[in-house]
Amino acid sequence: MKEYMFQSPARIHFGRGAVSKSGTEAARFGKSALVVTGKGSSARTGSLDAVLASLKAAGVAATVYAQVESDPSVNTVEAGAKLARENGCDVIVALGGGSPLDAAKGIAMLLTNGGKVTDYEFKSPEKDGTPIIAVPTTAGTGSEITRFTVLTDTDRKVKMLIQGAGLIPKVALLDPELTLSMPAHVTAGTGMDALTHAIEAYISKIATPMTDVHALEAIRLIGENLIKAVHGPENMQAREGMLRGQMHAGLAFGNASVALVHAMSRPLGALFGIPHGQANAMLLPVVMDYNHSAAPERFRDIARALGENVDDLSLRDAARTAVLSVEELLEETGLENRLSAFGVKESDIDRLASDAAVNGSCNFNPRKPDKEEIAALYAAVL
Repeated sequence: MKEYMFQSPARIHFGRGAVSKSGTEAARFGKSALVVTGKGSSARTGSLDAVLASLKAAGVAATVYAQVESDPSVNTVEAGAKLARENGCDVIVALGGGSPLDAAKGIAMLLTNGGKVTDYEFKSPEKDGTPIIAVPTTAGTGSEITRFTVLTDTDRKVKMLIQGAGLIPKVALLDPELTLSMPAHVTAGTGMDALTHAIEAYISKIATPMTDVHALEAIRLIGENLIKAVHGPENMQAREGMLRGQMHAGLAFGNASVALVHAMSRPLGALFGIPHGQANAMLLPVVMDYNHSAAPERFRDIARALGENVDDLSLRDAARTAVLSVEELLEETGLENRLSAFGVKESDIDRLASDAAVNGSCNFNPRKPDKEEIAALYAAVL
């Protein structure tokens, strides 16, 4: 009998108003919360006020750390851990997109394991992190339900992937109302990020029947709702569909990992500051084109999940349809599709390809790329 391991948060609350449970959930784990968030958006939208009101009503003290930048640095994480220690924080509420959630995981890790962030670049933390209540305000990263955090060493210009079961938040509060304030380009970028998670989890070498269920449901929901959410920002049904879709994608890639797109997108973020979802969006179609011949049955499934009728097509053409469908989806989002728009030059490709080729996510790709093939893929979207 084959055994499959599947990890997820202890509790997931989904629905409008879920943010109001921040306080009661935090009170299950501690008496003093560090609220980790970005530099302004949560305050502007009112989501920070909602969290603080809920914590106060539950009798949980709050210290706000609103210093997280896009692609959080190790310095930001270490400063947050210092603030938490100074204030005796014993639970963390992570509020925002993927960056605050990733920073919160790093802070939680340091509070219980000690040391510096770079100590964990090639090893998992031994102890579970301080309990995290994750409250995402975007529909894309899935960080609220995964065992991964990606943190940037700005000195070396390297994005570090740190993982461990102890990094999984104890509670995820998925409130679609919090995503209504996302600008169209953020909706598009985070949505394409979630789609990339789902597709890469489905074609991963370590995919299982359990992750397949979540990956295909994520692809279906995102395919149905992404463009509606981008062009109809008040469409609550589309917002709910996207939030559910990214949740399923998180459960899929949190257990089956990601693959070549992520290996290639991380250097783009570290070296050029390209937002993660935008980087994934640009790379996804060309990498799918590279991969589809290695897993044609899987790509046919992806095409069907995206709503394409491939019943009368050959296996090869059905697999190729998935690539074309994602190309069209990217175009409809209005996102940039060329690396040169972000300052990437032909002379940069060798460094990018070198970094991507040694990234561990390549190991789960259905085709094993070498540096030259990766360089050609970058060149194709230059």
